[in-house]
Amino acid sequence: MEAAASSSTQVRGRDLPPPSAHRRSRVLRWRRWQHHSAITVTNEPILEFKPGSPERAALEKALADLKGKTEAIPCVIGGEEVWTPTVRYQLSPFNHAHKVAKFCYASKELINKAINAALAARKEWDLKPVQDRAQIFLKAADMLSGPRRAEVLAKTMIGQGKTVIQAEIDAAAELIDFFRFNAKYALELEKSQPLSVDISTNSMVYRGLEGFVAAVSPFNFTAIGGNLAGAPALMGNVVLWKPSDTALLSSYAVYKILLEAGLPPSVVQFVPADGPVFGDTVTSSEHLCGLNFTGSVPTFKRLWKQVADNLDRYRNFPRLAGECGGKNFHLVHSSADVGSVVNGTLRSAFEYGGQKCSACSRLYAPASLWPHIKGKLLEEHGKIKVGDPTQDFGTFFSAVIDDKSFARIKKWIEHAKKSPNLTILAGGGCDDSVGYFIEPCIVESKDPQDPIMKEEIFGPILTVYVYPEERYKEVLALIDTTTPYGLTGAVFAQEKRIIEEARSFLRNAAGNFYINDKSTGAVVAQQPFGGSRISGTNDKPGGPHYILRWTSPQAIKETHVPLTDWRYAYMQ
Repeated sequence: MEAAASSSTQVRGRDLPPPSAHRRSRVLRWRRWQHHSAITVTNEPILEFKPGSPERAALEKALADLKGKTEAIPCVIGGEEVWTPTVRYQLSPFNHAHKVAKFCYASKELINKAINAALAARKEWDLKPVQDRAQIFLKAADMLSGPRRAEVLAKTMIGQGKTVIQAEIDAAAELIDFFRFNAKYALELEKSQPLSVDISTNSMVYRGLEGFVAAVSPFNFTAIGGNLAGAPALMGNVVLWKPSDTALLSSYAVYKILLEAGLPPSVVQFVPADGPVFGDTVTSSEHLCGLNFTGSVPTFKRLWKQVADNLDRYRNFPRLAGECGGKNFHLVHSSADVGSVVNGTLRSAFEYGGQKCSACSRLYAPASLWPHIKGKLLEEHGKIKVGDPTQDFGTFFSAVIDDKSFARIKKWIEHAKKSPNLTILAGGGCDDSVGYFIEPCIVESKDPQDPIMKEEIFGPILTVYVYPEERYKEVLALIDTTTPYGLTGAVFAQEKRIIEEARSFLRNAAGNFYINDKSTGAVVAQQPFGGSRISGTNDKPGGPHYILRWTSPQAIKETHVPLTDWRYAYMQ
């Protein structure tokens, strides 16, 4: 190779001069940059919060500091705090007498002001080297990992009703992982360059999108909010972040940490707003270049239709990324380990009150195993503790998020009580006198097409359909066609042939497929997350490809030798 490089080279029959000193120096500089930009990232360890541990003491202090307090949270536009007359309150789910945050809605005029402030900052931010942008998110991750961990966990627990472990795996571990791995992926993407030849150098520049990205985040994961706004910003975009009304406290804490880590004030605008007002305003702006969304199917469809209606006014085709939930399944084969089925299903169905996009809500059990599974399910169900997660760390899950969720889930329980095809096997009690508490509910259905097995509930209700073993293949088809979702699912079996058959048949039924494990708990960089069908656009946040959605690559060719003739050889 070295000898070839020192003599003239023939490419497609044409004699070329040896590589120029200019070309060699560019290669050497590139190799040095590759070496220095490499970073090693591992998943953030999940702390245990055992009695007497320093992390538990810090969390207890942070929770005590929040007790009975209401934090004032403004809109932040162009780095300035702004209040509007439309004031709202975030209530603690398990104690709705406690107003944990006071905030205000941005008006249409204020949202447009935020768009202009973001656009004014776009060029400078996009031109900042990716190494510099990555360092901001790595610093934010270090802050979350250390001095700010207890604060964000406490605000997630008290504001969103999470237990200590659910807050830890979300607001600490997952968010830290998003920031660190996204930074790693961004640096690696920058190193992904096209082939060059001796007479020309080819390069790829990963630009931010031209315009602004609207990030709309849900209540159920603090980490999702940080990632929906953070990943596009990391890639050189400016963002309008509309957090969920029921996650304002933790979202604002994450936003402030990003600013303290060095994020310029106008890169991300913090814009609490009425959903339709925000949607109408951002989709009507000619500068909308992307929507990063997690939430309900109807809302995402509405936004998509608005983008389509406004397509002629945009400067670009906006990137639409959305994750919309699921009706996730656990399929049990007669060869399954019953203990794994029971423990995995209880965790998946009831952790965080079933308010995870990936929560198991339909279980298909073979008749031969059902008596054993049922007995163990009911036995373990009786041990589940529901209550205030800040007072008793032994609580398995707490209240559902708000009065609307409570009313919706309660209607499903009433449906189960009235339907001749449904039998409530355990739980289902509802009490909203202090908080929005619903007992974990297990329902058995004789009809696999009952609405309770088809529609997303987003609450602590598990429905079981018991099938005759000889109809196992029919059940595969049933799982695949019962709902329009395609987010997560799991098969429990010990026979390899059965596992492979399920994988093949259910290939399109789940974006995250689990074998002998629960349908929840995707880890950044280990199981990039997302589904298709009406579950969303399956862009796989937590994986290396996700950040490419937020770039507009530019290919550049630089030729080092003059072109001496316009004619080709065959013409002579």
